[in-house]
Amino acid sequence: MKNFLSIAIMMIVLTPMSQGQENSSQINMIEKVKHLIAPVADKEETIHEIHGDKRVDNYYWMKLSDEQKNASNPDAITKKVVDYIDAENEYTKEVVSHLDGFRDTLFEEIKGRIKQTDMSVPYKYHGYFYATKYEEGQEYPIHTRREGSMEGDEEILLDVNELAKDHDFYNLGGKNISPNNKILAYGEDTLSRRIYNIKFKDLTTGRLLTDQINNTTGSIVWANDNKTIFYTRKDDALRSYKIFKHTIGTSTELDEEIFHEKDETFRTFVYKTKSEKYIVIGSGATLSNEYRVLSADEPNGVFTVFQERIPKLEYSINHYGKHWYVTTNKDGAKNFKLMKTPENKTSKEHWVDLIPHRSDVLLEGVSIFKDFMVLSERKNATNFIQIRPWDDSTPHYIEFNEEAYSVYPSVNPDFNTDILRLSYTSLTTPSSTYDYHMSTKEMTLLKQQEVIGDFDPANYISERVMVKARDGVEVPMSIVYHKDYKKDGSRPTLLYGYGSYGYSMDPYFSSARLSLLDRGFAYAIAHVRGGQEMGRQWYEDGKFLKKKNTFQDFIDCGKYLIENKYTAENNLFAMGGSAGGLLMGAVMNMAPDLWKGIVSSVPFVDVVTTMLDETIPLTTGEYDEWGNPNDKLYYDYMKSYSPMDNIEQKDYPATLITTGYFDSQVQYWEPLKWIANLRANKTDQNPLMLHTNMDAGHGGQSGRFQRLKEVALEYAFILDLAGRVDKE
Repeated sequence: MKNFLSIAIMMIVLTPMSQGQENSSQINMIEKVKHLIAPVADKEETIHEIHGDKRVDNYYWMKLSDEQKNASNPDAITKKVVDYIDAENEYTKEVVSHLDGFRDTLFEEIKGRIKQTDMSVPYKYHGYFYATKYEEGQEYPIHTRREGSMEGDEEILLDVNELAKDHDFYNLGGKNISPNNKILAYGEDTLSRRIYNIKFKDLTTGRLLTDQINNTTGSIVWANDNKTIFYTRKDDALRSYKIFKHTIGTSTELDEEIFHEKDETFRTFVYKTKSEKYIVIGSGATLSNEYRVLSADEPNGVFTVFQERIPKLEYSINHYGKHWYVTTNKDGAKNFKLMKTPENKTSKEHWVDLIPHRSDVLLEGVSIFKDFMVLSERKNATNFIQIRPWDDSTPHYIEFNEEAYSVYPSVNPDFNTDILRLSYTSLTTPSSTYDYHMSTKEMTLLKQQEVIGDFDPANYISERVMVKARDGVEVPMSIVYHKDYKKDGSRPTLLYGYGSYGYSMDPYFSSARLSLLDRGFAYAIAHVRGGQEMGRQWYEDGKFLKKKNTFQDFIDCGKYLIENKYTAENNLFAMGGSAGGLLMGAVMNMAPDLWKGIVSSVPFVDVVTTMLDETIPLTTGEYDEWGNPNDKLYYDYMKSYSPMDNIEQKDYPATLITTGYFDSQVQYWEPLKWIANLRANKTDQNPLMLHTNMDAGHGGQSGRFQRLKEVALEYAFILDLAGRVDKE
């Protein structure tokens, strides 16, 4: 059996040409990899057979169970996998070693734009003003509140820096305070697996209660009695599947199972309505929903089904007064409509239209206030906020001046107010918090993200263009660049995309991105099919047996950038993560010559193998997104685009792949197998690297500054390939 570790040791021996030459103008990655030996993974053939088709998988041995990953005494297979990951990490470290100084410069530059001592805009809830603040040099937030007004004494609820100090990774989730303001429940994840342990803090004494609930989603809902909570547990595949009830001061062994979601394609969750009248248990699949409701005053009562699940009937519910307000696709309302039904008559035959379906407007959400209803809508890839008074007076839209932006309701827990808290951003406008007076139509800017340094939004230009795809459909693309950018084909461009699950990639500001724009890059977002930027049909046209539209749209957006002189073929870069990593893998196979470099983060690339493995999180619940490969029709189509299954012996662009060893959504072995297969087949000498964070999961490193080191690595990779390390 071949020992890749010996190869990994050999790889760090450089030729004399590269020794001591750390000046980026003398050496770059393309030159460096010619003098290094990359790790080579052992091939151990596994045959996957279904529908009479055989797929050879030489790297299936890389898949470890959670028990193997977490074992204190790893077995031989675990050690072999970790050794290979370490070899890839060492190789990546060596390939980019000439950029160490530049990466430090980028990190400090990006970090330097962040106001280190900062505080969020406070919001009022149950008589207290809540805020989050950061202090100089600290990685994590401090959560505070003040009673009555902001002039009251500050009370520290949680100092996350203290909570995280003994952990390599720490994530706080599910903060929720009892209705009487006395007990704080919160979840903490120290493994980056999105599995939270719930703890309780007595806010009158500052001490932790003895209650602790393990293996949850981190979400906590209080009943109105201040002692009963509802929470959600996960199964072995990390699917949220059971709702439990706990009484403060009792053993968790006495917790009562309230609901068990037995359908493996559904996930369950629990929340309280904004009116605080009901506890709601929800069950959701990609294309179906079901809810159960219970009076929050009667936590020991029995939940009743709101409307039983029906395939392809999607709905969500809001409560106000004596009615429920139902956002649904009932009666073929593809873009959703709003319906209304009495509290005591909740089945769908009682629902009546309040806001009918509109073929050109996607209804994305509803927020309820005492005197107003707020609709979040989308039309032509743009967000809109509609204000509708309950007294049937004329509704209106909030107006914004930019062509491409993102706006959505922010934290609005107060029911009895005329003030709507909004979050707003664009490619050139830093994240901004507004209060909008729904009666007077007055807008007040409360806070805009401060960018430290000489940032001036007037120095940057954003555009929204429509790209005609190969099938004639027009695809929106948002672009930003420095005002000195020349559209003569000489400048580099980074194209970003996602295109799955109906998630819309709206234009947003990034202070980190300025490090690219100020070095001559344009940055573009391709709003490809598979998202919902253009309405529900946009999503439908980028999933199942139409998934290739997502990839082709992205490629066509890239070609548009070249044809219209934003960039040239040797200067076009692409980036995507998770399902966007699938996008990267697909476009690399379909149009490898189009891209100078690719950054693919936590990529979902072994599509067929993963979707056939029901023990993996994001499998059975994903059938409504990708299709079920146990059906030959979907199997054949999936196989035709799966990045892992379509690698060929040909040239590929320079590629940086990043992942987390504890990723619970896209398991680490997908990118690990992918890079091994790419390296075994590619015929070029372009850099191909994998960086695995051994302490992180799907969201990357925790802490507001630590994750910037990963951004600095990605940007250094791109800038080096573009020859712009030293160019300002």
